[in-house]
This record gives sequence, C-alpha cells and structure tokens, in this order.
Amino acid sequence: SRTIVIQIDAAKQLRINQEPVTEAQLGPRLEEIFKTRAERVAFVKGDPNLEFREVARVIDIAKGAQIDKIGLITARIEEGR
Repeated sequence: SRTIVIQIDAAKQLRINQEPVTEAQLGPRLEEIFKTRAERVAFVKGDPNLEFREVARVIDIAKGAQIDKIGLITARIEEGR
C-alpha cells in the first residue's frame, strides 16, 4: 500500500502499517520507506485513551524523518463521519 499509517496502541506499541517497530526504529524506518517517494505523506492513528503527548512524540519523529505532511486519523474519520 502506498498509504503509510503509523499506529500507536493503548500499550504504546508502534506499527508502520502492520509492521511492528520500536520508537528507536521509527525514524530510520520512515526514512527508508520515503527515500524513493516524491510525496512524503503519512498518517498517525493513536489509541483514543493515549495522552496527546504520546501522539505528538511520534509526529516529531516523523517530521525528523523529513515527512512533509502528517495527518491524524481519529475514530470519527475512520467511521467516515
């Protein structure tokens, strides 16, 4: 899939699409994924029970990996509302 979604579950476990990654691996893995892409867009989906700072940390890592646009996926967006 061309769409990249970084997920953070309630236990603060990270995944890029379905691939588990640690926080330390996240930046380098994103750089690897996006090195051949002209469009540098990713989405972040955090568990609704997480504090926003957990999501913000992932956004910061993604920005550090030179991702230009980062969208947030919320439960309402996922349901199509």
